[in-house]
Amino acid sequence: MAVYVVGHKSPDTDSVCAAIALADLKSKLGVESKPAAQGELNPETKFVLDKFGVSAPEVVTDATDKKIFLVDHSDLSQSLDNLSKAEILGIVDHHKLGDVTTPNPIEAWIWPVGCTCTVVKAMYDFYGVEIPKSIAGIMLCAIVSDTVIFKSATCTPKDEEVADALAKVAGVSDTKALGLEMFKVKSAVEGTPIRELVFRDYKDFNMSGTKVGIGQLEVVDLSLLDSVKDALYEDIQKVKAEKGNHSVFLLLTDIMKEGTEMLIVSDDPSVVQKAFGKAPEGHKVWLDGVMSRKKQVVPNFEKAFAG
Repeated sequence: MAVYVVGHKSPDTDSVCAAIALADLKSKLGVESKPAAQGELNPETKFVLDKFGVSAPEVVTDATDKKIFLVDHSDLSQSLDNLSKAEILGIVDHHKLGDVTTPNPIEAWIWPVGCTCTVVKAMYDFYGVEIPKSIAGIMLCAIVSDTVIFKSATCTPKDEEVADALAKVAGVSDTKALGLEMFKVKSAVEGTPIRELVFRDYKDFNMSGTKVGIGQLEVVDLSLLDSVKDALYEDIQKVKAEKGNHSVFLLLTDIMKEGTEMLIVSDDPSVVQKAFGKAPEGHKVWLDGVMSRKKQVVPNFEKAFAG
């Protein structure tokens, strides 16, 4: 029975590429493994897989009676349906430890780095397994994406060291140019359904018993979103009502200006000022220097909701 290696809901480049890479490593170590994703791939991830000639993983949303390796998450709200009916064999992640629990000991690699693929590279090294050129390429792209071309607060020297090593294997001579190419693909919004944009990189969180949704769109220039900003705001109002959330926030991140405009729909908008020390202007606020949901947004909101 094959083990499924799967990332979080609303799959991004790291969750997909980490699943592909870990399935490759585990299979070479004698554990038959298949990469999976919990939904359709976003444009950036499709671009990355096409660029390096790697097939898209199978879509799997239900964990019933499966053996599972989780990558890039350990929160139940972000994981497969019926996870309690699966056998979890391990977790490879770079986020805080979530609320997934297991009846048996598991393999766990959870490191404070900018990308899950940085951890997977360490696993290849630990087991002495060579990384195929194509997989090195997609792992490099995952690191570039998750660290926002090494500008994010989550980026560590280890991420940069691993990216350099992967670039050599993949035959990539200019990592920054590759990153800008990826973010141009990521920035293309014309013709994309609004709900797809809202959910392109969206996660629900349980913050002290309060359900909070946080999405993020990263673009090379915030003006690219001018034509859809009102529609995005209207749609996150609908998402809040549909999910029964206390709040839904959408981060519109400008990777060149290195800051984020946050759209706000909340039962208590004052939580934004409590979290960031800055009062919203209407239904939005500009957060200078904020680029990482994981490191600069989620912890601030968790403290605000706890207090």
